Amino acid sequence: MVERLRASTVLRPVGLMTIGANSSDDAAVRASLQLLRRLRDEVRDQLGAEELTELSMGMSGDLEIAVEEGATIVRVGSAVFGPRPA
Repeated sequence: MVERLRASTVLRPVGLMTIGANSSDDAAVRASLQLLRRLRDEVRDQLGAEELTELSMGMSGDLEIAVEEGATIVRVGSAVFGPRPA
């Protein structure tokens, strides 16, 4: 899929994105984020895709773990705007 995106004249992939495991278990969250980082690294190595520098992963509840695992972009909506209305 990344090869097809890289061949596009209108799309320019720059990284991968995940929200991570939906779990209160920090180890499970960390493992899911590590998996995406490894996947990004493997794709970069196999395709010579040095432009894949970004890792968009983590949200307000796990942003510390995400940053520790290499996130370059985190989504912090609820930390800024509060919880979603019910």
